[in-house]
Amino acid sequence: MMAKKIVVLGGGESGVGAALLAQAKGYGVFLSDKSELGEAYRSQLLEHGIPFEEKQHTETRIFEADEVIKSPGIPDHIPLIKSLREKQIPIIGEIEFAARFTKARLIAITGSNGKTTTTLLTYHLLKTAGLNVGLAGNIGDSFAKQVITDAFDYYVLEISSFMLDSMVEFKADIAILTNITPDHLDRYQYDFQQYINSKFRILQNMGPADTFIYWQESEAIAQELGKRTIVPQTLPVSTQTQLAKGVSITDTQLIARTATQEFEIALADLPIAGTHNALNASCAVLAALSLEVSNETIREGLRTFQNAPHRLEPVGELQGIRFINDSKATNVDSVFFALGSYAEPLILIMGGVDKGNDYTQIESLVSEKVKVLICLGTNNTKLQTFFAGKVPVILETQQIEQAVAWGYEQATAGDVVLLSPACASFDLFKNYEDRGNQFRSQVQQLIQKNS
Repeated sequence: MMAKKIVVLGGGESGVGAALLAQAKGYGVFLSDKSELGEAYRSQLLEHGIPFEEKQHTETRIFEADEVIKSPGIPDHIPLIKSLREKQIPIIGEIEFAARFTKARLIAITGSNGKTTTTLLTYHLLKTAGLNVGLAGNIGDSFAKQVITDAFDYYVLEISSFMLDSMVEFKADIAILTNITPDHLDRYQYDFQQYINSKFRILQNMGPADTFIYWQESEAIAQELGKRTIVPQTLPVSTQTQLAKGVSITDTQLIARTATQEFEIALADLPIAGTHNALNASCAVLAALSLEVSNETIREGLRTFQNAPHRLEPVGELQGIRFINDSKATNVDSVFFALGSYAEPLILIMGGVDKGNDYTQIESLVSEKVKVLICLGTNNTKLQTFFAGKVPVILETQQIEQAVAWGYEQATAGDVVLLSPACASFDLFKNYEDRGNQFRSQVQQLIQKNS
């Protein structure tokens, strides 16, 4: 019998990992990427003798597939994907494929905001508890590549909506949905309901012994729950209600309750600031409690956690002025949470590639807290027009060095200079990491110059 033919579309971390796993499981594999492959990925394919092409898609070869594994960055509406569907060739994603070959328990985390922080914190809590746990999905090494050796008993997976779109039989043991706000709508025909449906795929195939953790005040989640029958056990997180099961966040405390445990910690003792991070921490704590991690271990894990960079990351202080890098805030909802994290007067640096932002959501917070708005982007017209008359001073630049210098000049001791752009970064930077790294570097140079 001939080996099943797998074609992998996309030669990044996810695609190459899927190709390596497919080969390890005895499939015939071919990888195709429309762009040039990164050197490290090309080397891995050559080393393992996996045939591939780059800078093109040879359709005749791709159409020979019994199954296609599509990288999450490839949209469904391109002609190649439409042709594959017309030919009824199954298309799945790397996560779906890899999950077939592991019996590990899967903790899957999605949401418009907060999923990386929640994923990293959940992983850290389980690791602190001594569980044999891997980290994958949108973060770290490819899930498929890790499943080749399948050395873990648990995987914590950060899952994007694009990944969820190509999942069919995947089942999480614990699913976390941090929130849903409009994002990536360009991939969903600008239909918010399509995006909501995508996020709720995290629940598919779950049974009554599984656990669903979510923020109950997320309007889109609350409305969608009203339309659906939810099979798994639910553990909600609330900032407004005292819950018998789940997490209640008060003004000062995080109180978590499951059927068997109760855990309480002061918000001031959490390793990450702001209401949104209290929500993220709540989800991670509930996941740990669901796996019977002890209160003492959770407390220790929270004490030792360090968040990923570019998420309300303190990058320096000069003459009582604090500089905060929140470059990961690429939508208005993230900026809303960032603004709510500080009582101090703010010099806010915003701007970049606008993804159809509606700034009314942050209008009152900006008016109340921001004394200077610095617009950093190639086209700042929308920001300037919207906030004109609502902020005492509005400046604009296309240079991060200038933005940092103005932030320092306009601030006085006790103020916070906050980079929280609400926009994508690719007008002036390679990506949000590059934007955050340049901001951090300029702040550090400024401190050296003025110390």
